[in-house]
Amino acid sequence: MNKLTKVGLSALCGSLASISAANAGTLEVLGGATATWSSNSGAVTGNPIGMNSGITFKGSGELDNGSTFTLTITQADQIAYSAGSISIATPSLGTFAISSRSGGTGIGGHDDKMPTAWEETWGTSLGTGMDLPKGVSSSMNIGWTSPSFGGSSLKIAAAPSNDATFNNDKGVSAAGNAAVQGGMDVLLDINPSFGVDALAGLNIFAGGSRTNQGTANALDRTGDREEAVAGATFAYGPVTLGYQRSIELTGLETASAVQFYQNNAFGVSFNINDDLSISYGEYESTKQTKAGDGETGGSGTEVTTTAESLQLAYTMGGMSIKIAESSVDNATYTSGTGSDFDATTIALTLAF
Repeated sequence: MNKLTKVGLSALCGSLASISAANAGTLEVLGGATATWSSNSGAVTGNPIGMNSGITFKGSGELDNGSTFTLTITQADQIAYSAGSISIATPSLGTFAISSRSGGTGIGGHDDKMPTAWEETWGTSLGTGMDLPKGVSSSMNIGWTSPSFGGSSLKIAAAPSNDATFNNDKGVSAAGNAAVQGGMDVLLDINPSFGVDALAGLNIFAGGSRTNQGTANALDRTGDREEAVAGATFAYGPVTLGYQRSIELTGLETASAVQFYQNNAFGVSFNINDDLSISYGEYESTKQTKAGDGETGGSGTEVTTTAESLQLAYTMGGMSIKIAESSVDNATYTSGTGSDFDATTIALTLAF
């Protein structure tokens, strides 16, 4: 087993700047700085020092009819564009959004909803390489979230071409991925408390996505790509439990193509007190490839990647210490030597 140790020091800034103009809303700049020290016993580390300098611009305002609008632009490390969205929340018709990789409009925001003290099971310093259900959230898309009814809501998102591209104004993605055509997500987020206090912490979600796929060349035979996710979380007192399943049917029928991915996730978190929390999570993903030419069939191959993570987070005022002990088997759907390893991730965060 290879051993990876990662130590992080973060200084998260609050609102660094706020600019307003009459009848024009406000613009805030939010930022954070993270310094890391990484060590990998299974590879040449070189210089172990790293730094993250991401910032977010957030503009907001209100229309005469009571609708509010929000612009969010997220810059990742080294001022690289990461995600953006323009949303309008109406008093009675729900919220409409134009999104670019923001993940909240379709099933992408539910790729892993399991409770954790810090990060997703696969989101620490491990390179699991797992396939996650994203739907249209990785592409430019238009979404709608219904008004809340009984604590529940319906989300619909559509991408004219679900090709994982993002465009500037007056820009188009052209033929960058001509085989991928339109896609649509539908997600139902349910909080069925029925007025019972004991059920107030129950959340059930289920959704699906379908993307039309054309023929990339004369030898390819493709169907629609379909994804689905379903799960539930339940919080009672200091304990939160969660379980979910997801699947992606690629629609590919060519020889040796990936036929489907199937994921199972479980998580439990416990808030020991207002400052200290602990969690444990598992995420399992199976990749099935197809043998033959799509007509003669064949057994194909199946590989399962499994990750687990035990995490602890302690907060003291504006400072928090976070630790994750994680492991992965068959990383990136590869079995054999060099695909199983452990990791320890430690972070010190200072919030301003």
